[in-house]
Order: sequence, then C-alpha cells, then structure tokens
Amino acid sequence: MKNLKLTALAATAALTLAACNSADGAEETIKIGVNGADEPQWPVIVELAKEDGLNVEIVEFTDYIMPNKALAAGDIDLNAFQTISFFSNFVAESGEDLAPVGTTVFAPLGVYSDKIESLDELKKGDQVAIPNDASTLPRALNLLQEAGVIELADDFGITGDLDQITSNPLELEFIAMEPQQTARVLPDVAISLINNGVAVQAGFVPAEDAVYFENADSDTIEPYINIIAARADEADKEEYQQIVEYYQDPAVEAAINEEFKGSKFIIRKTAEETVAMFEKMNSYFK
Repeated sequence: MKNLKLTALAATAALTLAACNSADGAEETIKIGVNGADEPQWPVIVELAKEDGLNVEIVEFTDYIMPNKALAAGDIDLNAFQTISFFSNFVAESGEDLAPVGTTVFAPLGVYSDKIESLDELKKGDQVAIPNDASTLPRALNLLQEAGVIELADDFGITGDLDQITSNPLELEFIAMEPQQTARVLPDVAISLINNGVAVQAGFVPAEDAVYFENADSDTIEPYINIIAARADEADKEEYQQIVEYYQDPAVEAAINEEFKGSKFIIRKTAEETVAMFEKMNSYFK
C-alpha cells in the first residue's frame, strides 16, 4: 500500500487564490470555502472568473463543520466541499437557511489498507474504521455490503446505522470516527473507509490505491454528488451560477482528470435538478 503523506494543515487557514479584478477594483470578492484549496480546479476557476471580471478567493478549512457554519455566518459566500446528503443533513440538524447552487463532482468513497491487498484477506475480528457522520456512515456500510463483506437490513437507507447490519460473518469490529481521522488510523486497523478528499490529502490516488472503490456509473450515486452551497436568499445570484459554470467547464474537467487519474468525475446537473435533489434528501433527514 502506498505510504501516507499527511500534510500538516493549520486549522481553518485561509489560502487565497485571488483573481485580480479587471474592472475598477470596486467589485466584491466571492469567497469560496473548501477542503483542499491546493486541488487543481481552483486555479482554473479563479482564472476563468478573472476573465469575466470576477474576484474569487479560495478559503481553506480543515474539517467538515466549519465551512457550513462560516457560510451561515456570512464569513464566506459559497462553499464547495460536501455531498448533497451531507449538506441536507446539516441543514436539517442546524436549521440554517442554506441552499445548493449547483453540482460539482462525484468523488467515490474507497476502502484503504496498509495491511491487505484484497478484502478477501480480511480475518475474523479485524477492526474497520468508518466515518461517523450521518451521511457517510450508511454510504460506507452500503459499499461493504456491495463488496460482500456484510449484509444490511432490507429497509437500510441513506440514514441507516450500524445496528442495521444483519450479517457480519467475520465479526468485524467497526470503529466510527470523524471523517478526517480515517486516514490517520490506517496503521492501527485492517481497513479504513475514507472519503475521496481525505484520501487525496493523505497522498493517495483513490482509483489506484483503494482496495475497493465505488462505481461512478451506479444509479445509486445521487446522494453522494458534491455541490456548491450558498445562503438561501442569495442562491440565485448570477455570479454564483457563473461559479458553477466555471466548475463544470471542460478546462476544469481536464485539470481534474490529469490530477486525479479517474478518481473524480464532473457532474453537470441544472440548478433545478440540484434543488430537486436537495428537496428529496430533505425528506430523509427531516
């Protein structure tokens, strides 16, 4: 297995990739909160915005909570780091008035290990690290069921939990933890289910290094499509729709393909389709 290459990140450090304004300097800067400000799409987006006279600043966060809190507080204008299901769950639990603006990528979840090359090598009683957030935990369990490692209840859905495992023949021990910790504990567990972004930050190429990997062609990926989010009363702003268009631009897709080697996939849905996904997810989390 590929060795971890964890990068020390300052907590909620602001990394600025600002495009110089082509007009008179009076326009506001659009601040976008992200996990992974060094990813290749952001310089391309900043440059595309610059060509249209828009200032864009990328603000780095090191967890999955603060980008939404900062958005709700008005510290940033948009964020782009989360799946539609994670976002819907946050809105349902927090009551914050946020809304999706558009889609970005599907970033497959993977199973990683420092100890085995195949899930067939799992042994009885092995420990499994799994993200503990309400949207990723059921996603991870579904992936293990797809791989034939466990079986889940017939009514298991996107809000499912560990108590709905109906068959665990290897008596695996599941350890739920903050998503950002799942890469760090790899030396201590048999396998870890790691979000795509966390895996990339840890130095992995998911399509090459994962022991098992979500299928991007599956008809079940909708809850796990990543989005750009805004405050609800600003979601229709023309400039924000432009940011979505930049993200879906072929130049951005080329940069992502070159860097991630088939580990992330651009998803082009309309604003209306994105809102419909959000409303569907809300029905699960309310």
